[in-house]
Amino acid sequence: MTETETEADERPLLAVRLDDLFRTVRPKGRHWTNAEVAEELKRASPELKVGGVYLSQLRTGKRSNPSPDLLAALARFFGVSVAYFFDEEVARSVLSELAAVEALRQSGVRAVAMRAAGMKKENLQAITAIMDQYRQLQGLPPVKDSADPADAG
Repeated sequence: MTETETEADERPLLAVRLDDLFRTVRPKGRHWTNAEVAEELKRASPELKVGGVYLSQLRTGKRSNPSPDLLAALARFFGVSVAYFFDEEVARSVLSELAAVEALRQSGVRAVAMRAAGMKKENLQAITAIMDQYRQLQGLPPVKDSADPADAG
């Protein structure tokens, strides 16, 4: 989610961040419904009071004060730090990583990444330049890397 989208979003920050997790993180390789997440949370912590409707209300901003135990359970389920819900820097880092993982899920992207692994920095820079040209030809926006992919080699 871009900064502009967040600003335009009327929901509380907690709702936006929780919804982002539901939409982008895939525990056990799949998307989960509110009810399924609630069941998993209760299975892991039977004392936890949570249901699918309540999670939906948290995601839409109709409810906004979950217990610390529920936030901790949600963080564990989605594999993020509890700080994700409160700390802008942590949230930005997590969302950046999630965007990279989501890009890898796209058809063909994983194959390109696999072929690039282990290549020399100069080769990666040349390939990146070619890909940038093709993106431009297709009218796609430039990629703003948080780290230069060529630095990995």
